[in-house]
Amino acid sequence: MKKVLFIMSTVALFMFSQTTTAQSQSKDIVDIAVSVDDFSTLVSALKAADLVGALKGEGPFTVFAPVNSGFAKIDSNALNSLLEPENKEKLSAILTYHVVSGKLAAADVAKALESGNGKVELTTLNGATLTAVSKDGGIFLMDQNGNYSKIAKTDVMASNGVIHIIEDVVMPK
Repeated sequence: MKKVLFIMSTVALFMFSQTTTAQSQSKDIVDIAVSVDDFSTLVSALKAADLVGALKGEGPFTVFAPVNSGFAKIDSNALNSLLEPENKEKLSAILTYHVVSGKLAAADVAKALESGNGKVELTTLNGATLTAVSKDGGIFLMDQNGNYSKIAKTDVMASNGVIHIIEDVVMPK
């Protein structure tokens, strides 16, 4: 019974989750991010880490994109320090921790969670592991430090992949 309830709630989450109005198959991941006000901090960070060109590439990529309020939870001095040129490598490692090679739509994640008993490990572009878990009626990402970020919106389709919007910045060890 629990498995049936889990499957139904997962499917419902992904079927009824909102997608951003900037969604367009003709725009790439960066173009979509630039067009959404709530990604302004993410876009600034991508520019500071010199990752814009990579995410405009062919892909496909799956990006777990934190909104501005997620970045706001990071100490402002620490965030400003990460945006400095001398910390480009560290910032790049954090940002590439939010990207998975390939196009994982919400249905793909739900299927993997079902076969993984509510948990699936994803290898990010920086080589570290990010874990998608089903909990509290939602789908969350758990970083290597045990912190969670809720996937708030799914399947913002781009010409070179897909964006899933998350509420917090996830951090590698």
